[in-house]
Amino acid sequence: MHILFLTDNFPPEVNAPASRTHEHGRQWAAAGEQVTVITCAPNFPTGRVLPGYRNRLWQQEQMDGMRVIRVWSYITANEGFVRRVLDYVSYMLMAFVAALFVRRVDIVVATSPQFFTAVAGWAVGAVKRVPFVFELRDLWPESIKAVGAMRESAVIRGLERLELFLYRRAALIVTVTHSFRDTLMRRGIDGAKIEVITNGVDIARFAPRPKDATLEAELGLKDGFVAGYIGTHGMAHALETLLAAMQRLHAHPEGHAVRLLLLGDGARKAALHDEAARLGLADTVRFVDTVPKEQVARYWSLLDVSIIHLRRTELFTTVIPSKLFECMGMGIPVLHGVAGESADIVRKEGCGLVFEPENVDELVEGLLTLQRDGAARERLRAAALAAAHHYDRGELASRMLALLRRAGAAS
Repeated sequence: MHILFLTDNFPPEVNAPASRTHEHGRQWAAAGEQVTVITCAPNFPTGRVLPGYRNRLWQQEQMDGMRVIRVWSYITANEGFVRRVLDYVSYMLMAFVAALFVRRVDIVVATSPQFFTAVAGWAVGAVKRVPFVFELRDLWPESIKAVGAMRESAVIRGLERLELFLYRRAALIVTVTHSFRDTLMRRGIDGAKIEVITNGVDIARFAPRPKDATLEAELGLKDGFVAGYIGTHGMAHALETLLAAMQRLHAHPEGHAVRLLLLGDGARKAALHDEAARLGLADTVRFVDTVPKEQVARYWSLLDVSIIHLRRTELFTTVIPSKLFECMGMGIPVLHGVAGESADIVRKEGCGLVFEPENVDELVEGLLTLQRDGAARERLRAAALAAAHHYDRGELASRMLALLRRAGAAS
């Protein structure tokens, strides 16, 4: 089977869509399937093309058994609604054109979070007369409203109509959470064509390791209790909550040894830098820019606890941050500031403590609790490692491949 996969994020980018697509695709290629990925020049989230690439009309490479075609797109940083839409639309158009030159395709898969990529996937499937599969990673445009980027308007209503059109035209919808499936069914989408394949972890890459002594020394973290957030610094993540907690701890008799590592980039990073300076946190907060994926585990190793956080909004009760599974693989206890389905996983697996999103008091209490209680950290660590095997990316990729084969055979 020849799988054509459309995604505007792909390695060497290190965000969740890039990792999932790459790890699934290489498993499918290893299983004997032909996999072609159409993406763009890697630039997320800074809007700067990564070294070794150029933003050209067409460039091609082989990666882990996959043919990767990169097309031109309008590139911008992950900030500013209009510029990002131009980015999305340009990729949609160029991906559609490039797909016309890919021969003998059996099925086309397009992944969100934004669904302009899915528009291209639907159009390619229609032209080539092959099934279109929508991999749903985010309820977009609902998430635009959730972070306050746009309010209810004619534009939003038009996007929602387009969203429903794509769901109805898809031969198969693969969602990353059960909550997404429930939401689509409430909106009238046939549940028989909606399957759930959660995110997971490559347990060969994300496994327990001793703290990286070189990085500890470089970042001045050797003698502290290290909490960390690794991921996008965006509007949705409300990382100001973490800085407010650090300010509170700075004045606490037991909290002065807590250090916070913030690794990543995003629309709010500069503002977070400024806020940390304003709060006098230069000695306790370390900012690190995005690093290549093969280096991420070194930074995970520094953490005594990982903080996962999103804004307090109803929409985010339906999401499961993919970094939760990497924490499991590394055996890192979690302080989980996301309500809903992902919090239920943390409680079920016993791999961390849950606190209310944007609640500084509860975050401070969780940090102090885990700093004091080494035995509790070890219990959470052991539970995390045991849970990781329930979310093995290889097994999840095999399950999704079976779904693609079934959808292809039914066409």
